Amino acid sequence: MPIAARRSNPFTLPNVLTYGRVAAVPVVAALLFWPDDNWMRWAALGVFAAAAITDFFDGYLARVWEQQSALGRMLDPIADKLLVAACLLMLVSNKTITGLSVWAALIILSREILVSGLREFLAELRVSVPVTQVAKWKTTLQLLALGFLIAGPAGEPVLPGTIKIGIGLLWVAAILTLYTGWDYFRAGIRHVVDHEG
Repeated sequence: MPIAARRSNPFTLPNVLTYGRVAAVPVVAALLFWPDDNWMRWAALGVFAAAAITDFFDGYLARVWEQQSALGRMLDPIADKLLVAACLLMLVSNKTITGLSVWAALIILSREILVSGLREFLAELRVSVPVTQVAKWKTTLQLLALGFLIAGPAGEPVLPGTIKIGIGLLWVAAILTLYTGWDYFRAGIRHVVDHEG
C-alpha cells in the first residue's frame, strides 16, 4: 500500500525533475534570444546541461525507488522533445545552425513528430514500442550536439571549433534519427496494417 501511494503522488522527486526539465525549455529559449551575448550563451548552456542531466536521473530514480507512474511515463518523452525542439528552433533562428545543416535539424524534428504520432496510435491499440539502444545513443548525441551549439561563439575561445563539432554531432544524430525513425516505423506499421485489416 505505501508503494502504491507513492506511485500515485505527482510530486515524487523523479516527477519534479521532469517538471523542471519542462520549465527549463522557455528559459533556455529566452536566453538564446540574445545570440551575441556570451554571458547569455553560457547561462543557456548551464540551464540546458542541468535539464539534460535530469533526463537520466528522473528515469533512474523512478526505477530504483519504485516510483514509476503513468504521469512520469507520459511527461518524460514530452519534456525531451520540447527541450530538443525548442533549442533547434532557436539555434536556426539565431543563425547558429545555417545552410545545409538546417536539414539535419528538420530531420530530427520531423522524426520526433512522426514517432510521437505513431506511439500515440499504438498506445490506443495497447502496443508498446520499446526504446532501443541506438535510440538512446541518438538522444545522447543530440544533447551533446545541442550543448556545443548553444555554447556557440562563446565557446570558440575556450575550444576552437566548438560550432563545427556541434554541427558534426548534429549530422551524426540526424543519421541515427533516420535509422531509429525507420526502425520504429517498420515495427509499428505492421500493427497499423493489422488494425486496418
